Amino acid sequence: MKRALVYIVSVAFLLSALAFAADKSATDATKVDPAKTNVIKSAKMHATGKVINISDSSLKIERTVRGNVEIMQFVLENPTENITVNNTVKIAYINQGGKLVATRVAKVNSKKKEVKPAGEKSTSANK
Repeated sequence: MKRALVYIVSVAFLLSALAFAADKSATDATKVDPAKTNVIKSAKMHATGKVINISDSSLKIERTVRGNVEIMQFVLENPTENITVNNTVKIAYINQGGKLVATRVAKVNSKKKEVKPAGEKSTSANK
């Protein structure tokens, strides 16, 4: 009888120890580390157009979207170099607090293809 009583008490002790251990880990798992925060990145967008006005802190371009002419004004993070009025530029920008902030401004080299008159044929086709 003593042996059965010892087994029952030891099993009860082990089960209560497991219950306390499970309780402790559940409270630790719900705590959030205050150093970790979610950083929300804003989407980068692109625009290509002709420069209308440029200064040290702002840039204004004119672009055509589906046949409509649109004027966009950007705030510059860094001053631009080698860009003047009437240049075609490609701008990477983000929307910060209702302002369009240009993160990168690159000059676009527009190379026009030479159009041959209809009467001329290539010399390689005649061989």
